[in-house]
Amino acid sequence: MTMTGEAPTPLRPRLDADAVMAKSASENFTVASLLLPRAIREHFLAVYGFARFVDDVGDLAPGDRSRQLDWVEAEIDRALAGKAEHPVFVRIGRTAGELGLGRQPFVELLAANRQDQIVDRYATYAELEAYCALSANPVGRLVLAVLGRSDDLAVHLSDQVCTGLQLVEHWQDVGEDYRAGRVYLPLEDLERFGVEVTELGGVRVSHAFRRLMAFEVGRARDLLHAGAPLVRLLSGSGRVAIAGFVGGGLAQLDAIERDAYDVLSHAVKASKAAMATRTAAVFLGRAHR
Repeated sequence: MTMTGEAPTPLRPRLDADAVMAKSASENFTVASLLLPRAIREHFLAVYGFARFVDDVGDLAPGDRSRQLDWVEAEIDRALAGKAEHPVFVRIGRTAGELGLGRQPFVELLAANRQDQIVDRYATYAELEAYCALSANPVGRLVLAVLGRSDDLAVHLSDQVCTGLQLVEHWQDVGEDYRAGRVYLPLEDLERFGVEVTELGGVRVSHAFRRLMAFEVGRARDLLHAGAPLVRLLSGSGRVAIAGFVGGGLAQLDAIERDAYDVLSHAVKASKAAMATRTAAVFLGRAHR
């Protein structure tokens, strides 16, 4: 309990650390990632485990999520000082210490989840893109740091890949997000293509909705192709891993297109074979649109 005028006391989230780490590994580790040296894989797992934990606090944690995100911010600072208590933060603190990572990407991810507590619609694509700059791009910058790259060109290309991948996630989850009370499709695009917001909660896909999603899929595809030259800046297993992320995103867009943009009546998922084929093409610099 707090007195009037005092800031609410931070509240430790009641999330299972092992479950969070397992979910993170299953969601983010492509077959290509398994080729990474053990030390790099451990750093990757720390980064994605942290990002998954923060997202779960913002999306799934029972109780006062804002207070729990306050706890996350305090625990980030403890992690960077080598004094974290929670296993997920102990792990990312170790990675941050070994790689000399600063505070900014961590608090940007936190800011995206704070935004999720108060924003459930995006009027324009520019607004959505700004959200992706907080929710996705910092993860890519952390991954680049793990792979030993932090130059401006690599960061620029990584931002394009990460924003593209975030859009892929949003487009495959349109119906699920709507039922959770969020709409990531820009409202200006819904209006442009003549789609009512309420259509997103149905299972019947209109011609207008298919046209809208074709446009949005093309937008995400353009970003992934624009960022794909990042692969050529890397070498060895790191190059394979990033090709896997880009190839996986392109394969998922292919699957959405192949299902005639029906992301409302059922879940659309690219096959492992399709992802492997796309990954190989990206690695070889032969990815087609």
